[in-house]
Amino acid sequence: MTSEELDIAFRAAVKSINEHTEPFPADILLRLYGYYKRATNDQDQPSSSNPLISAFKTNALFQTRNLTSDEAKELYIEAVNHYFLYRK
Repeated sequence: MTSEELDIAFRAAVKSINEHTEPFPADILLRLYGYYKRATNDQDQPSSSNPLISAFKTNALFQTRNLTSDEAKELYIEAVNHYFLYRK
């Protein structure tokens, strides 16, 4: 997959998640959060009014610390495809 094809597939996966109206399991959301932040090179620290949620987000980022942006995009796409294939 070329870099351009990966970007297109990643944007499509993000769009499918954003347009989905049913609630997601927390573990899926945290995994997607970590992959998304790494894929987009978003360096902002997690913030939430709930310290526990911030801790979970920080952990999700920690688990993706060794991924490249392209690896994170690929894993994000795989996670989205897996979710919609088996959870729907």
